Amino acid sequence: MNRRDNDPEAFRLDDFEPAYLALLESGELDRRAVAAWQLLADCRACPRDCGVDRLRGEVGVCRIGQHAIVASAAPHLGEEACLVGRRGSGTIFFSLCNLKCVFCQNHDLSQRRDGAELGCEQIADLMLRLQEWGCHNINFVSPVHVIPQVVGAIAVAAGKGLRLPVVYNTGGYDSVASLRLLDGLVDIYMPDFKYWREETARRLSRARDYPERARAALQEMHRQVGPLKMDKDGVARRGLLVRHLVMPGLGEESAAIFRWLAEELSPDTFVNVMAQYRPCHRVGRLLADGSVRYGEINRRPSGEEFAGAYAAARAAGLWRFDSPG
Repeated sequence: MNRRDNDPEAFRLDDFEPAYLALLESGELDRRAVAAWQLLADCRACPRDCGVDRLRGEVGVCRIGQHAIVASAAPHLGEEACLVGRRGSGTIFFSLCNLKCVFCQNHDLSQRRDGAELGCEQIADLMLRLQEWGCHNINFVSPVHVIPQVVGAIAVAAGKGLRLPVVYNTGGYDSVASLRLLDGLVDIYMPDFKYWREETARRLSRARDYPERARAALQEMHRQVGPLKMDKDGVARRGLLVRHLVMPGLGEESAAIFRWLAEELSPDTFVNVMAQYRPCHRVGRLLADGSVRYGEINRRPSGEEFAGAYAAARAAGLWRFDSPG
């Protein structure tokens, strides 16, 4: 047995206060909101580095201008158990995305302008409403392309009484410079780490540099918040939680990702090894020549592949998982 298994108190955090409150008191939170907003004038919010002036209505890869588009805001019971607790995670889903994953299960949101354009004040109101409903946290889903709006909304909501931990729920294609604007604002980072190889990332998400960017982003997230810590009820309060979706035929990439997490971050990294991949969106479409588009991932991973991913994670030295393996 790993010695850390005998020391659960090392990952307990009962005396919790959201990180952004110190920034609110010092005035740094408002300064950070101004700095983040300036990103929109020559947008470098994510690794796409589009350089468009979103304040004047120009759009880049994500197709979002000055205002974020919120698809929904509600307590969510389908997230990781440590986020959901007994009263749910207060999720705010943003439409559109800076990735173009051909297999996206949320493509109706990530690839379409579905929802309402909201300013920072309106997003802050949603945050406070989720707090009133008893949610354990505020969970921003797909926020990479709207980081300036998120920072502004946190500044407004904190000034109006927000006291919940903030979750940054991302696909992992993040800019380190933008993440540094979130230092002290975000309590829980929950990134995906999808691929290890550049060619896989190019083919499946149109982002060849995804592996490099994800490694740099996860290192910055870990620097800011460290390993995941929970309260006495098992509800996450602060730290890093990494998601990895097991995909058919990509077992070697999964193993490489797990080794990197254990060696370059920490064997104490909390990981959700996810089994819910299924062919959807662009995967499996018939082409004119009768072949199937993205045929190499046009199936669910087998039980052996999923078990192999868990075995690789444990072999790498990881031991903290969202569900038993």
